[in-house]
Amino acid sequence: MAEQADVLVVGGGPGGLACATLLAERGARVVLAERKPVIGTKVCAGGLTWHGLLRHVPDSLIERTFPEQDIRTPWQQVVVAEPDPIVATVNRERLGQWMTERALAAGVMVFAGTRVMEMAAHRAIMETAAGRRSTVEWGHLVGADGSASMVRRFLGLPVSVTGIGLNCIHPGSHDRMEWHLDPRRFGAGYSWIFPHQDTISIGTYGDIRLFPVRELKRQLLRWAAAQGFRLDSRAIRAGLINYDFRGVRFDRIWLVGDAAGLASGLTGEGIYPALVSGQAVARMILDPGYTDNDLVQLVARHRHHRQMVSLAVRNRWLRRLLVETMAMLLRIKVIDFRLLEMAN
Repeated sequence: MAEQADVLVVGGGPGGLACATLLAERGARVVLAERKPVIGTKVCAGGLTWHGLLRHVPDSLIERTFPEQDIRTPWQQVVVAEPDPIVATVNRERLGQWMTERALAAGVMVFAGTRVMEMAAHRAIMETAAGRRSTVEWGHLVGADGSASMVRRFLGLPVSVTGIGLNCIHPGSHDRMEWHLDPRRFGAGYSWIFPHQDTISIGTYGDIRLFPVRELKRQLLRWAAAQGFRLDSRAIRAGLINYDFRGVRFDRIWLVGDAAGLASGLTGEGIYPALVSGQAVARMILDPGYTDNDLVQLVARHRHHRQMVSLAVRNRWLRRLLVETMAMLLRIKVIDFRLLEMAN
């Protein structure tokens, strides 16, 4: 017999869990399928901004907080300081487990280690790692399954612009949170040093139109060595970041987070867009006439980030000019760090 669900959520990241939890709290029957056996693992630097999610997670999840951000270009070093933490680091797996516990408490039926194998109108077939298959009949379908979203493919939506993130969890400690903007090495992207509790997230983000993955990895290893970090190339993990946004609603099928293309094309930030879009979609399912102002503002900020990336990708000299101009404006406080954030 088929499992009956008001809403089937495909994907157990922050967007899918936020959407499922809110729906279940309002009385909907929700099934969530996550292909990974452990919810929460992902290629991610693990940074949360103060104006985004940081104020809404328990202190127990926060590993390090940073009221200062160290931004470096080939010609400048800028330290941005604020009274409150600008960015904090969290463990993505612990964040995922915390959100999963909230979803289960709300009544969401969570199936980890379960893939959606087939999809049709109002019906999907799921399969566990042990090969057991089941059918779910859904009233609404939410695709929260990342940049390579099966739900997005089912809708026939292409992905024309993507970023690539490379991340290595390196043992040790570091005092500063650093952003390195070097167009010669990383094009329109950047590299980072994000300290966690007992480890350091070291990685880079770039536009795939400028760098194949192998070249970006080579640049990351060379840059990290120059900073005093000898990374194990086998420990570097790669993840695509979709920022080709084409909407969240397609009749009774919805997309959130990276599946919708709502990650920032400029920085790759994805946790906050996933949460905002997941909660907005839940509210729109419950009330078809609902307009979510946070989502409207998020889409506007996303558009601005994409425009900045488009300018930077076109011309290498323009990339250098944009990077140095932005650093200078941050240094003289004409703009603030929030320009780089997805939170409005």
